[in-house]
Amino acid sequence: MQLAIRVDVDTRIGLREGVPRLLDLFRRHLVRASFFVCFGPDNSGKALRRLWQPGFLLKMWHTNPLRLYGLRTLLSGTLLPSHPVGEAAPELLRAIIAEGHELGIHGYDHVRWQDHVEGMEEKEIEAELFQARTAYEHLVGVCPVSSAAPGWRCTPSTLTVQDRMGLLYASDVRGTSPFLPVHNGRFFNTLQIPTTLPTLDELLGRERKINDHLLSSLRNGLNVHTIHAEVEGRPHLLLFEEFLREILERGIHVVRLCEFAEMTLSKGMQNVPRMPIRRGKILGRSGWVACQGLAV
Repeated sequence: MQLAIRVDVDTRIGLREGVPRLLDLFRRHLVRASFFVCFGPDNSGKALRRLWQPGFLLKMWHTNPLRLYGLRTLLSGTLLPSHPVGEAAPELLRAIIAEGHELGIHGYDHVRWQDHVEGMEEKEIEAELFQARTAYEHLVGVCPVSSAAPGWRCTPSTLTVQDRMGLLYASDVRGTSPFLPVHNGRFFNTLQIPTTLPTLDELLGRERKINDHLLSSLRNGLNVHTIHAEVEGRPHLLLFEEFLREILERGIHVVRLCEFAEMTLSKGMQNVPRMPIRRGKILGRSGWVACQGLAV
């Protein structure tokens, strides 16, 4: 049994406040994680346009977004100007890498991708991803090898652009195990490593003992737990630390996603199962997410 901790950094407050606290936590417990940072503007306030989506208001009720994100973030890009996320904090990006963690891209404009990717043309998707890659290269000095789609939303067009980028792997979907995507008979070459466990914001208000639920969800093989810097790195830091301590006490090996991707691909792409990606629903999350389908 292995666990990969994927840290999504969607907002400016997540990077500025959550990331330093998580780095300190990982340092104290000798753990390395995989960080995915949004490099463009923090337009979190525009997410309120999702009010029409089934389940969005219920999620807001359960999660208390004011406590999770703060007023400044909830108004960013609407009543208050948006500020850049990753592009504004190169010192933190370099600190992530210097401490042995993995750093990948989490899109450019998180809200735009999550809300509009299904209607975006391939050239628009390419612009989003290549903007993020260019910013990454400029700030860090090397090319990113991994990407995680905002909101777990991907399409055949996003998979096409990813292949052109030559990534080691992507983490765009919810599922159970690594696979190579196939769509309508077309094979894609970028390894997908799904998020396998529910996220904290999906469990808030539904599960009384969140860590017990997460621990009971662990399975043999690779488990991928996605956390958010603005959530587990801020108001729920202690809850996450309790989970991490239990993981380590059980002797579960914590790995970076890039390490697992390299190990998987070293055995040959012909040994990686081909599976489709379908749209699905996740309890506690509004709207659709990309999900791993059945083996082809």
